[in-house]
Amino acid sequence: MLSSQTKDEVTSAAMMRLRKHGCNVDAMLAIPTSDLEKLLCPVGFYKRKAVYIQKTAAILKEKYDGDVPDSIEGLCSLPGVGPKMAHLVMQIAYNKIDGIAVDTHVHRIVNRLGWMKTNTPEKTREKLQEMLPRSYWSTINPLLVGFGQQTCLPIKPKCDICLCRDICPSCTVTKVRKTTKKLTKLVSSTVEGEEETKTEVKEESVTVESSAVTAAPRSSKIEVGEAVNS
Repeated sequence: MLSSQTKDEVTSAAMMRLRKHGCNVDAMLAIPTSDLEKLLCPVGFYKRKAVYIQKTAAILKEKYDGDVPDSIEGLCSLPGVGPKMAHLVMQIAYNKIDGIAVDTHVHRIVNRLGWMKTNTPEKTREKLQEMLPRSYWSTINPLLVGFGQQTCLPIKPKCDICLCRDICPSCTVTKVRKTTKKLTKLVSSTVEGEEETKTEVKEESVTVESSAVTAAPRSSKIEVGEAVNS
């Protein structure tokens, strides 16, 4: 729930603070919301997530005896939990592969690669599940998330080091070409008191940089509510 729209190191630090305080249903119900917000900050949308956590804790205690539901439907019924989060919980906590976890990285990359044209992570998930054999469903998320964090960045992707640059329709690698340019200059010399002017022509190789025609598209816009609930 904390990881959406938040860097991994920020999420990790917040989880360490929560664990130190007591990261369980009863502790989340007992803590004042303002204090919970302080533990979560600077996680993205931390105030909204503090409310979600406490509402979820109340539901878990009342309906699930303090446990976490083991179905996509049950998980998605919790405040702040969307399909991506639900599928990750099913895979990691229960070792059940019911679908692909699609976040902004996966959504962005498959669209840049030209695999599909979709506007939301959920539509991307549906298309990916139609395209990929079920045996790849659990591995595609960590593969593309890591790739998106290190190489295929949302802004200024590192196309120059990307192994997919020759097949990616969105590649922005700067191409380098060499050309030969003729340089002409006048040279003066004096022979037996008379000045002589002659023209000297010299060829020189110069390097010219030119950008590729294609450009990586911007990531599709995702609404705030959708980002928090992904």
